[in-house]
Amino acid sequence: MATILAAQAQDERINEVTATLFETYRTPADYVRAKPATLEREIKATGFFRQKAKAIQGAAQGILDEFGGEVPGDMESLVRLRGVGRKTASVVLGAAFGVPAIAVDRHVARVAQRLGLTRSSDPDRIEEDLRARLPKAEWVKATWTLILHGRRICRPTPLCPECPVIKLCPYPRKTRA
Repeated sequence: MATILAAQAQDERINEVTATLFETYRTPADYVRAKPATLEREIKATGFFRQKAKAIQGAAQGILDEFGGEVPGDMESLVRLRGVGRKTASVVLGAAFGVPAIAVDRHVARVAQRLGLTRSSDPDRIEEDLRARLPKAEWVKATWTLILHGRRICRPTPLCPECPVIKLCPYPRKTRA
């Protein structure tokens, strides 16, 4: 549920909202029983709260109906849930199940392109390129390394002088101090 909420939101805000939310809602059935207006109010700070509330309740219903109340541990099953695409499923697989997966968000895409790990802008193709280049045992760690590097250093306007891997980076439009 936290991964669904994370779309277009900052981690700090998600952490604040889920701290309370996870005390109230402990099972998929709890989310399904929630009044939509109440759930919307509780997650409003994450943005896009109406769509996210529908996705959360739809995913919870799918977990109950299709998987006996247990979050599935494979990509094919996860992406069948409402509000869950490959990126969300990859995060869940890696974090909850320890299954090697690569999640491609805007940060992963940007850093992978700048480092020459892919030439594509299509998330599915970027995922394929990274899977082909990186050892499977490192996929989850690589995802988080690229995400955090993209958030902190390799931003849309990169902070190249602060970059610990600047000497390895082929990006032609490096910024200067």
